[in-house]
Amino acid sequence: MRMIRVLFLTALVFGCDRGRPAASSADGAGSRPDSGARTAAVETIPRKLARYTPVRLTADVSRLSPKEQEMVPLLIAAARLMDSVYWLESSGPRDSVLKLAADSGSRRLIDINYGPWDRLDGDAPFVPEAGAKPKGANFYPHDITTAEFEAAATGPNTDSLKSQYTLVRRENGKLVAGAYHVAFEPWIKPAAAKLRSAAALAEDPGLRKYLELRATALETDDYQPSDFAWLAMKNNTLDVVIGPIESYEDGLFGYKAAHEAYVLIKDKVWSKRLARYASLLPSLQQALPVKDEYKREKPGTDSDLNAYDAVFYAGQANAGAKTIAINLPNDEQVQLKKGTRRLQLKNAMKAKFDKILMPIADELVAADQRGNISFDAFFEDVMFHEVAHGLGIKNTIDGEGTVRAALKERASALEEEKADVLGLFMVTQLNDRHELSENLLDNYVTFLAGLFRSVRFGAADAHGRANMSEFNFLLDHGAFVRDSVTGTYRVDLVKMRAGINDLAALILTYQGNGDYAGVGSFYDAGAKINPALQADLSRLSSKGIPVDIVFEQGADVVGSK
Repeated sequence: MRMIRVLFLTALVFGCDRGRPAASSADGAGSRPDSGARTAAVETIPRKLARYTPVRLTADVSRLSPKEQEMVPLLIAAARLMDSVYWLESSGPRDSVLKLAADSGSRRLIDINYGPWDRLDGDAPFVPEAGAKPKGANFYPHDITTAEFEAAATGPNTDSLKSQYTLVRRENGKLVAGAYHVAFEPWIKPAAAKLRSAAALAEDPGLRKYLELRATALETDDYQPSDFAWLAMKNNTLDVVIGPIESYEDGLFGYKAAHEAYVLIKDKVWSKRLARYASLLPSLQQALPVKDEYKREKPGTDSDLNAYDAVFYAGQANAGAKTIAINLPNDEQVQLKKGTRRLQLKNAMKAKFDKILMPIADELVAADQRGNISFDAFFEDVMFHEVAHGLGIKNTIDGEGTVRAALKERASALEEEKADVLGLFMVTQLNDRHELSENLLDNYVTFLAGLFRSVRFGAADAHGRANMSEFNFLLDHGAFVRDSVTGTYRVDLVKMRAGINDLAALILTYQGNGDYAGVGSFYDAGAKINPALQADLSRLSSKGIPVDIVFEQGADVVGSK
C-alpha cells in the first residue's frame, strides 16, 4: 500500500515541477514565453487581484456551548488538511506551484486560485510558464486521451477507473487507479484524527455519530454511511462538510470528486423560516413542465433547509469564486432514499449581496426596477436553486444509468442551470400558492442582477457557463430587454415566466435522454457573452465593482468583532 501511495504522490509532485504543460504542443503549451510576455502577465496581476474584495468570516460564537467552542479549532484543523489534498488534485504541492511566480502579487493570486490559472478568466494562465491547464487537472495523466481512457475503463477496470475516489496513473504502460485514502494518507489520517477528537467533545449524539463515521469515510472512501448520518442530524448547532464532494475540477470526464471542507454554525432562527418547504417537493415535482417520464422519480421528503454562518472554507470550496449555498449529498442513491440537505451560507451570501450585487444592480438594472431588489429575494433565489437540485431526474429514461454518467463533463454545468431555472419555477409556483410573501417581480429582477454577478465568473466555472447559457436563452425569449440608450435591463414578468418553463423543459429533456451531443451543441451555441453584455460587464470592472470575495478566516478570526 505504501508503494502505491508513493507512486501516485510522485506523479503529482513531478507533474507540478515540470510547469504543467498541456498535452498538445499544437496549442503552443510546450513553448516558453519570452520576457515581454512575462512582463505583460505580471502587469495584469493587480487588476486581477482587484476583482476580489476581502471579507472576514466571523460568527456569533456565544450561541455555542463551551465544548462546541473547543470543537471549532479541531474542525478547522481538519479542514486545512483538505486544503493540502486539493492543491495536489488541482495543480500540485502548494510550495512547488508558488515557485512558478516571481512576485508577491502572482503568489497571492495563485493562492486564491489554487494554481496559476485564473478561474475568473476561463482558466487562462496568469503565470506564462504554467502553460494551459490540463482538463483533467491532476486526476489523470496530463497527456491522456479519451480513447485511451475508454479502452481501459472496461470490464473489471470500469468501476475503479471511473470511481469518484481514485486517481488515474500509468504503470508499465497501463492505466491504473489508486484510491484516494491511500494516495492522500499523510493528510487523510490526521484529518480523521481531528474529527474523532471533535466527536469526543460533541454533546449532540447525531453530530458525534456523523463525525465518527466521516472520519472512517476519509480512511476508506466509503461515504454513504456518513452521508446518511449527516442527513439524520437535526439538532446540531455546529456542522462540518468535509471530503471529496464536487466534480467540477475534473473537466475531462466529470468523474473525479475533489476535496473540500466547510465549518459552519447553524442560525436556528433563520432555519425555522425555511423548514416548511421540504414537504412541498413531491407536488412541485409533479408540476414540472415536462412529460411524465421526465418527472417519474420521487424526491426524498426528508430533505431539510437550514441557514448557517460559515467560519471556514477549504479546498474546492475556497478556490476562486466562493459558494454561498450547498446542496448535499451528491450520491444519487442517498438522494432518492433520503433527499438532501440545503445549507444557505447567510454571512457569505450577505457579503456578496452588499458588496457586489447591489452595486451591479445600480449600473445594469432599469432605474424603476431597482426597488425590486432585496436580500430576502436573493436569499430565496439562492435557496430554491439548491432545493431544485432535488427535483427532475437523476437516472436516464432508457434505464442505462445516471444522468451524471451519461453527460460526463457536461453534467455539472447543465445541473447548475437546471437548479437555477427550476429554482425560479419553484418560486413562481409557491408564489401562486401564496406560500411566499415576496412580490414575484422582486425574485425575477433580483435573479437578473444575480445573473450579471455570476456570468463574470467566466466559462471555466460550471455556474458561470450555466448562467451565460440561461441569460442568452431568456434574452432571446424576451424575458428581459436591454435599453440601448441607458445600457440597463428590464424584466418582462409574463415573458420571464414563459421562458422559465421553456428552458426547464429543454434541460430536463436533455438530462432524461442523457443527450451528451445535444448538451454540447446547446452550450456551444448559448454559453457565449454577446458584445453588448461584454461591454456592460466591462463597465462594471471600470467602476471597480469586485467580481467575488476572498476570505480572512481561521480560528483566530471566528469570534472577532
